[in-house]
Order: sequence, then C-alpha cells, then structure tokens
Amino acid sequence: MEFSFLQMVSQASLVSKVVLGFLVLMSIGSWGLMIQKFFSLGAAFRKAKIGIERFDNSSNLREAVQSLGADPASPLYYVAHQGVLEFNRSKEMGNATEVVVDNVRRALRQGVASELARLQNSLSFLATTSNTAPFIGLFGTVWGIMHSFHSIGLLKTASLATVAPGISEALVATAIGLGVAIPATVGFNIFMGKLSQIDTLLVNFAGYFLNRVQRELNAHRQVQRTGATEL
Repeated sequence: MEFSFLQMVSQASLVSKVVLGFLVLMSIGSWGLMIQKFFSLGAAFRKAKIGIERFDNSSNLREAVQSLGADPASPLYYVAHQGVLEFNRSKEMGNATEVVVDNVRRALRQGVASELARLQNSLSFLATTSNTAPFIGLFGTVWGIMHSFHSIGLLKTASLATVAPGISEALVATAIGLGVAIPATVGFNIFMGKLSQIDTLLVNFAGYFLNRVQRELNAHRQVQRTGATEL
C-alpha cells in the first residue's frame, strides 16, 4: 500500500479532522505573524540605529529632537516625545534642575517600556502555539487510536493489516502538531533576541537624551549666572 497523506486524513475520524483543521489554522496564523514581525522588528532595529546616530550628531537638543520627528515610525520617536513633553512641562512649572532631570528620566523609562510592549505585541500567540500545538496534536492522536481500537473490536480481529492503518492515521495529528510548534518556537526565540537588541538601543537612547537634557540645563544655568555677575 502506498503512503497517501490526503487519504489518511480523509479516513480519519471527525474529531481528528477538527484537530487537524485547528492545527492548520494555528500554523497559518503563526507563519503570518512571523513574516510580519520579521519585517517590523527588522525595520525598528534599523530605524533605532539610524536615529541614535542622528541624535548623537546633532548640535543641540532641539535639533536632535527635530531629526527624530522626520520619522514617526521609528521606535525612538515615541520615547523622545515622552521625554520632550515632560521636559517642557517641568520647565514651565519652574522646577529645579535635579527635579527636571528626574522627571525626564521617569518619562523616558515609561516611554521605553511602552514602546517595547508595542513591539512585543502578538508574540504571545507564538508562545501559545509552540506550547500547545504538540498537545493538541497528541489529543488528536489519542482520539484516533481510541477510534481505531473501537473499530478493531467491532471487526473482532487484531491483525497488523487491520491495526496499522488506523494508528498511522492517528499519528498524523502528532506529526502536524510538532510541525506547527517547532517553527513557532524558533520564531519566538529569534524575535525575543531581536527585541532584546532593540531594548538595548532604546535604553542607550534614553541615556543619550538625558545627557542632552542635563547639558542644556547646565548651559542655561551658567548663562544665567554669567548674566547676574555682569549686572
């Protein structure tokens, strides 16, 4: 007898077919998500590196922030936006330099966390797929074997020719479950590694931004002191 995957699936029980259909949907969803994350995280990493270089090469804080405003899709844009908002708000309230710096630091930390959460969105689906797909496939296999043994009992024969087809059909569910889970696991680990690299870039950018803020405030304070002396 020739091995025919489609024939084995067509002869499987209804429950096994439902399990196989569910696994196929999980596979399509996970592959679609992996393709989307491959491009989005890759673009975010490149934009973050380019944005940090432009920010670091700018002569002052205003010019540095304007360089990020040209690319709102960059992960640095939201972080810088939060920092600028808090910087302006704290200065308008007349807070001391130390208070302004501390407030901006907290705003930057919150911006980094929010941006990472946005980039990490939907990756939980890959984790769920990698963890549950083998067990879903195993459920289909167990159900298929139960169905095969029930059929064997009705036929009142236990020859290998009678047992083998039903068991092989049931084992297809486990094979497909593993085929769904393995790519999802690999993709999840790769994307978590890429997110870790982006996290490092965002934290470094927050440090650069805070250094810029401190330099701006110190320069402004020195100008005020010089003006007071001259008067």
